[in-house]
Amino acid sequence: MTLKVDAIRECLEGVIPGTMATASPDGTPNVAYLSQVQFVDSDHVALSYQFFNKTRQNIMANPRAALIVTNPVTVMQYRLSLEYLRTETSGPLFESMKAKLAGIASHTGMSGVFRLLGADVFRVHSIQPVPGQTLPAPPPHRNLLSALRNCSERLAACADLEKLLAETLACLKQQFGIEHTMILMLDQATRRLYTVASHGYDASGVGSEIPLGEGVIGVAARECTPIRISHMNAEYGYSRAVRESTAGSDWASALETEIPLPGLRAPRSQLAVPIVGGARLLGILYVESPQDLRFTYDDEDALVSLARQLGMTIHLLQMAADASEETSHPVQAATRPHGLPLAVRHFAGNDSIFLGDDYLIKGVAGSIFWTLLRDYTDKGRTEFTNRELRLDGRIRLPDVSDNLEARLLLLGKRLVEHEAAIRIEKTGRGRFRLRVDRPVHLRAE
Repeated sequence: MTLKVDAIRECLEGVIPGTMATASPDGTPNVAYLSQVQFVDSDHVALSYQFFNKTRQNIMANPRAALIVTNPVTVMQYRLSLEYLRTETSGPLFESMKAKLAGIASHTGMSGVFRLLGADVFRVHSIQPVPGQTLPAPPPHRNLLSALRNCSERLAACADLEKLLAETLACLKQQFGIEHTMILMLDQATRRLYTVASHGYDASGVGSEIPLGEGVIGVAARECTPIRISHMNAEYGYSRAVRESTAGSDWASALETEIPLPGLRAPRSQLAVPIVGGARLLGILYVESPQDLRFTYDDEDALVSLARQLGMTIHLLQMAADASEETSHPVQAATRPHGLPLAVRHFAGNDSIFLGDDYLIKGVAGSIFWTLLRDYTDKGRTEFTNRELRLDGRIRLPDVSDNLEARLLLLGKRLVEHEAAIRIEKTGRGRFRLRVDRPVHLRAE
């Protein structure tokens, strides 16, 4: 039986460096170690191009090469017969290898030395086992197909976004044994990702943000490709949310609007997977672990499939909510609560909202909250629909396809975390109620 590359993927995790043999045009052989061999598909691999060395010179003159890779568990070796096809210097494959190389470099104390110049793509003509002694294979790992099937059934039963996100994180813990997880949604207008759900951290970090292209999460989103790192690294560790200037307001410039991104202080393994729905990027599913080599190629495949279903379900829920024919109830004067008034302050420059002196939210979610409160104080309204909000010019939604449900979910969670006297209560598909338990005093700053 002819071996394919996907049958030996464990050998490509970077634990034991591969050995590459090339030959110059006059037949002089050269053997060198490789930092990284990347699985591309069952017939192709990509090798890291970091230096213009003898191996590189030979490949450019003679595209044929031989590669030895080793299974890190059984020490079984395989010899691959290769043919050089092309070099990629940008795009998903390049970025994935760049991130992984940064992890390897950090793990070996070579940060700053290893720099990826390109991803050399090779066709694999044959794979042959190398005779020799090996170690016994370990017991089989968890059955990821069974876990994925169970998760798919649970996600398919979710009828709203909040339940769907909670069920996804619960599945990752119960079915895949992953303790630290988070889901971030994309704000296309600001090119930032904001956290809407997390599990396994001291603080939820809901509302925290990270720019597109920054760290594991940002690069995975920018390139719309999974990024998996098996060793601790500094270069690609996601950073805390960047404190943004609130220039333009003397009040705002003195106030804190940063929400720390949740996360392990020193993750050893990281995997960020794009969530795609309706042929566009919706967000990122991110998992991490304090253990080296926690996530394998098989884990990556399973979580990519799970994220695909998550994206499709989010897209369908959004369409269903927006298409709902239900309308808001007739306007009735809301019963005014009694007690000490709550000052709600709005900074128009970035639509940030403060409850008293405590920062709550900003951006589109802040604009939504301010609009709801104005209708509440001016008209006594408490019942609203997603459809009317989407069409309300005061909110300035960045795109008609923007996930309004995710904005409302984020806002609702922030209000609960602040134990605020104002809550958002879902009352049906595409409908919700603003519950106000204290008098509010609105201040536009």
